Amino acid sequence: MEIWQAIFLGIVQGATEFLPVSSSGHLVLVPWLLGWEAPGLAFDAVLHLGTMAAVLVYFWRDWVRLLRGGWQVVRRRSFDHADGRVLAMVVVASIPAGIVGFLFEDFFESVFNTPVTAALFLLVTAGLLVAAERLGDPARVLGGLTWTDALVVGLAQTLAIFPGVSRSGSTIAAGLWRGLRREEAARFSFLIGTPIIFAAGVKQIYDAAAGGQLAAISNTFFAGVVAAAVVGYLCIWWLLNFLRRQRLFVFAGYCTALSIVCLVVALTRG
Repeated sequence: MEIWQAIFLGIVQGATEFLPVSSSGHLVLVPWLLGWEAPGLAFDAVLHLGTMAAVLVYFWRDWVRLLRGGWQVVRRRSFDHADGRVLAMVVVASIPAGIVGFLFEDFFESVFNTPVTAALFLLVTAGLLVAAERLGDPARVLGGLTWTDALVVGLAQTLAIFPGVSRSGSTIAAGLWRGLRREEAARFSFLIGTPIIFAAGVKQIYDAAAGGQLAAISNTFFAGVVAAAVVGYLCIWWLLNFLRRQRLFVFAGYCTALSIVCLVVALTRG
């Protein structure tokens, strides 16, 4: 892999991990459309380090505040502390995806990790975003989150096991459906995504090490990591500001257009 290819794929990963358009789908479809070889498990693993760094750096103040609140919950043995309660909601919402990913990720990737299925699942992402905008009534903030809200958003996160279904898209859509403001739904999506991104990165690094693929890591790979981290950070900042004023329809349109292009390409290539 050339260094410019690693940087390009790092940019793709950094943007699509946080924008509601599916990073897993893009990492399947982009190399396929460009006629590149699949980047491989080791490269995917190190790219996750970049996106993990982006979300941790952007939300470090939030995590410090939430962890302090969590300590107050433990000390008082009560969920009357607002930040501690939100931290508990983050934990609850992270559990379903953690269980599903641990038990079934390898199976789902082996069955559905193809360009055609990734393109089809992009339509699912588009449908979720449109449905959330049509059916949701965004008015609440994170402080008003209920246990049911957290569980629904957490269950929505499990849909991202399908390549092409956006993790951020499904969780933001679920948050809107439960009445969260768009920016608040995105913030909660990123918070519950932090442990999932971390766990996915650790698992991929472990799998790559077990398969002897970490020896393939080079400076080229680290260029991709830096690109993923920088672009990921900027995309988090941009999306949170965008959702204060705009709806999700533009991302639904993008997913639909990309899906159609990829399906047409698949038909013409035979």
